[in-house]
Amino acid sequence: MKKFPQSDALQRLPEQFFAKLVQKVVKIKEQHDDVINLGQGNPDQPTPKPIVEKLKEAADNSLYHKYPPFSGFSFLKEAVADYYKKEYNVDIDPTKEVAVLAGAKTGLVEISQCLLNVNDTVLVPDPGYPDYWSGIALAGAKMHDMPLKQENDFLPDFSVIEEETWTAAKFMFLNYPNNPTGATATPELFKEAIEKADEHDVCIVHDFAYGAIGFDGEKPLSYLQMPGAKDVGVEMLTLSKTYNMAGWRVGFVVGNQSVVEAIELMQDHYYCSIYGGIQEAAAFALRSDQESVTKLVDMYEKRRQALVEAAEKIGWKVTAPKGSFFAWFPVPKGYTSETFADLLLEKARVVVAPGVGFGKHGEGYVRIGLLSDEDVLREAMERIGELQVFSEKVK
Repeated sequence: MKKFPQSDALQRLPEQFFAKLVQKVVKIKEQHDDVINLGQGNPDQPTPKPIVEKLKEAADNSLYHKYPPFSGFSFLKEAVADYYKKEYNVDIDPTKEVAVLAGAKTGLVEISQCLLNVNDTVLVPDPGYPDYWSGIALAGAKMHDMPLKQENDFLPDFSVIEEETWTAAKFMFLNYPNNPTGATATPELFKEAIEKADEHDVCIVHDFAYGAIGFDGEKPLSYLQMPGAKDVGVEMLTLSKTYNMAGWRVGFVVGNQSVVEAIELMQDHYYCSIYGGIQEAAAFALRSDQESVTKLVDMYEKRRQALVEAAEKIGWKVTAPKGSFFAWFPVPKGYTSETFADLLLEKARVVVAPGVGFGKHGEGYVRIGLLSDEDVLREAMERIGELQVFSEKVK
């Protein structure tokens, strides 16, 4: 059988770091049936029942058995605009400032192909979501890392970016609440980003996937709440985390009209939008009373508290995340993020994600998901404590 070579674009794709982690987990699971997986990012709760019922009802609508409009149904875009007005007091034109996505992941990859040419420069947070890299690689562009350091609350320091880099940059990814660090944005961060973007003709792409998940009574800030935001950028949000709809694949690009047009133009050639019944259920979710979201955030906050308390009990000096459903914990002395993750997997049968998988500045940390119940999180910390890798235990 002939073997046909892959395109140059596919050859440029970065190695999938977490595929190797999955292989390790599978091997351990073959030997043990008590593995605790805290390394994944897949919501563990079901989609709220009223949303599911709306989909069942919509399935009987013969309109949805036909091709949907290429850019999505207008009622879904209107629901997005209503959601932004209700949640953030932001005015959105549903006819020009909203694009429907098959999940935010799709948009985060597509946008590089929409805005970049070969050898263009993109400002990318490090550590950050690896699919940013994939879209940039497919476009043949170059990344300039923006280190996210604990001493700066895991916010980028724009002052260290040289003028020539700002001049070369076409757009910048931001992501708050942040994956993997759990940090949240400040108004000052977005204000400075907008000023820099306006000065240097840089498009801001704010990944707002975890926008609903903030702790300690703090509602995460939408980039679009800031003056001038739509002039220089867009925000991408998804229903995956907010409503436990990860498998439904519904997301949006909201903001700058020219970027929305570019996304929709590309998708006209790739897709015929998502199934109409899912669009109706998504609109229903966005217009609901959000009680399910309040309960979900409360659940994650309780899990966060249980995890942090259990970690501190075994002597692990950690900082609680401010948002998202991830915790970002430092590895003990003498370990890299990968060797520590391997130790936990092999000796404690606990899966965590090595920080280096999110970029070179993720070294020294592991990401832990709040996607198991409190008792499981406590047990995981107890198992890790038995390894006695932390020198100072709480008496």
